[in-house]
Amino acid sequence: MKTAHPQKKGVRRRRVFYIPGYDPFHPRRYRELYRKEGTIQAEVSGYNLTLRPKAKGEGPYGWHVTSRIAGRSTDADFEVLVWSDIVRGSMSQTIAATYLQMIRTAWIYIALGTLRRLMWLRKGPVIAALYPVGMLIAQLLLSLFAGAVAGNLLAKGAGVLAGLVGWSLGPVAAYLYWPLFMVVAVSVLRWFKWQDGRFFAYYLMHDYAYSAQFKGANPPALEERMKEFGDRIAEALQSDTDEVLVVGHSSGAHMAVSILSDLIRAGRVRADGPALGFLSLGQVVPMVSFLPKADRLRADLAFLSARGEVSWIDVTAPGDGCAFALCDPVAVSGVAPPDQRWPLVISAAFTQTLTPETWKLLRWRFFRLHFQYLCAFDRPGDYDYFQITAGPYSLGDRYADRLPSKSRIDVPASKYTSMAA
Repeated sequence: MKTAHPQKKGVRRRRVFYIPGYDPFHPRRYRELYRKEGTIQAEVSGYNLTLRPKAKGEGPYGWHVTSRIAGRSTDADFEVLVWSDIVRGSMSQTIAATYLQMIRTAWIYIALGTLRRLMWLRKGPVIAALYPVGMLIAQLLLSLFAGAVAGNLLAKGAGVLAGLVGWSLGPVAAYLYWPLFMVVAVSVLRWFKWQDGRFFAYYLMHDYAYSAQFKGANPPALEERMKEFGDRIAEALQSDTDEVLVVGHSSGAHMAVSILSDLIRAGRVRADGPALGFLSLGQVVPMVSFLPKADRLRADLAFLSARGEVSWIDVTAPGDGCAFALCDPVAVSGVAPPDQRWPLVISAAFTQTLTPETWKLLRWRFFRLHFQYLCAFDRPGDYDYFQITAGPYSLGDRYADRLPSKSRIDVPASKYTSMAA
């Protein structure tokens, strides 16, 4: 079993694998985000960071970064492990299908008692989970109201005109009311869906429904893709690079837990190979691990938390209302083994690492704050995404002497604790 390095040996070459959360967009957005925010962070912190895109034929989507930090140069090769096609496929739902999906998902979380237990940990992500339900219901009510108003106006207007010529519409009025009611109501619903880039109701509903559809078990297509991701990481672990760093953001974090567990179980992590680091950011693990059929994930959490082959650092922040901030994903899931050593739970402390002006601008932009871990900080503490991914020290060395956050939550809260054999 590989143990943490007792001395900082330094990293000159690094392979970084980024696993996005539930995101339907092209991975180039992550390259542009890294380029823009990395430039800002380098200027704030006083180091050099140069990014260039991969040339055609250089393999899967990614980019290269060269840094000069604290007098040391490092080359990092980034690769985005893409599953946005699976996400887009899961989002191709009609309006009616989305509302049925909403009912099924809400029933799973509420009837099983999972929602109540999640509330014990953090109210923010639970409110975020309830938001699409409330928003979709509000949109339905508004569409019905708009349809009723339009139908009534037409029926009454037609009745007035008919009365002027001495006619009485009688039951014919209903034939005028209902067609317009349906046309307006459906049109309003379609408009809301078209504008979902502003409301995020459909997007978030599909996100939560994707995890809940098999009550915590991974969909077959995702399992297959995770095997492919594991092969890519295993290939890097056989190279002569100094560190292989896996970054899992949001729901990408629990995918990474299972991928890395599979690699270690299969003996694909060399004892004399590159240092292996796992950085989980803004994780939402309890949303899945608290479900009854998440046996695989719970077993992987317990397994990975006790391994010496990997250094696992979990970074969240109370200011991120979409993450289970400072919740130890292993402990709160009720599967912490006696020899648990990971993850090291630390806070990005947005209120301290961002200036009051920046915090004021971002405070109510919940979706943007969920991505702050990948962005620049005005006054960074010991969490600097760009130094971690492109700097001269491995993840394990960087946090070797770091204590966990004093506000860490490690109380078991899940009703379901069964694990895969």
